[in-house]
Amino acid sequence: MNKQSFLRIAGGLLLGVPLLFSLPSFVSTTPTDGALSTLTVGKPPRRVEKTEADWKKILTPQQFSIMRQAGTEPAFTSPLADNHQHGVYRCVGCHEPLFTSEAKFESGTGWPSFFTPVSPNIVNNRRDTSYGTVRTEVQCAVCDAHLGHVFADGPKPTGLRYCINGTALEFVKK
Repeated sequence: MNKQSFLRIAGGLLLGVPLLFSLPSFVSTTPTDGALSTLTVGKPPRRVEKTEADWKKILTPQQFSIMRQAGTEPAFTSPLADNHQHGVYRCVGCHEPLFTSEAKFESGTGWPSFFTPVSPNIVNNRRDTSYGTVRTEVQCAVCDAHLGHVFADGPKPTGLRYCINGTALEFVKK
């Protein structure tokens, strides 16, 4: 193992240690066991499936990187993070409504943040162990697009913070 590999592993462990103490709330699967228990219930209303080549044709390079390769846009770069209009936030890939302006809040993170999706079956939660840490990835249940992550540090009534890449969303004003 070279020095660079060692430093990468050690850094990942240092970043992941605080999360180990809160791990049960991240892997909870019952409605009464912690804030991240809102896993997919039932089936999504429809499915949109495309090849990677088809996604590349309809998405911009940045959208493809984020939505199909689980990338993350830089903080404070999406105009939707600072959007205060009333309306619905839809998935760019399939146009399915995911979040409403009523569920949006200012998290100070630089990404659009919501405390709940429009329905529990419209997003899928997946365990994400990339970058040496444990997080919960949020995907669109209709087209499997990577949207962002959900954390158990949000406001009432759910205690959740859906931290979503604005690039993965389109806003439709009411």
